[in-house]
Amino acid sequence: MNRAETFKSVWTNPIGIRAMLWAKLPLAAFAGLRLRKLDDTGAQVSLPAGWKTQNPFRSTYFAAQAMAAEMSTGAPALYFIEQSGAQVSSLVTGLSAKFTKKATQESTFTFADGPAMKAAIDRAVTSGEPVVFKARSVGTQKDGAVVAEFEIDWSFKRRAEA
Repeated sequence: MNRAETFKSVWTNPIGIRAMLWAKLPLAAFAGLRLRKLDDTGAQVSLPAGWKTQNPFRSTYFAAQAMAAEMSTGAPALYFIEQSGAQVSSLVTGLSAKFTKKATQESTFTFADGPAMKAAIDRAVTSGEPVVFKARSVGTQKDGAVVAEFEIDWSFKRRAEA
């Protein structure tokens, strides 16, 4: 199994993702984020509703939604970096959001432009120059209602050889 497949198996395994989140992203673990899908097309992250993610108005706090949206774009970014076999740095350089409906149920944030993100990472590896990619994540509730749309700017750059 190569590094990318090992990464994917840990991130998509219920025990593996919980251990990884508690070790590296404890706030995401506490909130109950779960990576439901990760493949070459993108990713889906679920965000539970409830007291851990709720604001005073009994809907899901915007920052919890941002965390799920970022993870839905960040997990594929890391997966594609592993696939490349190169040392690539990744950094969120911008974020914008539009909230379209009050989120009151479990939400799923979906990033579906994996091939374009992979191409951006490949360009960064080939050129050695930073490449900025705008990743779009859409949050929907179980009833199908769109609750939020995020655009997250990722900067990818091949690291210098040591």
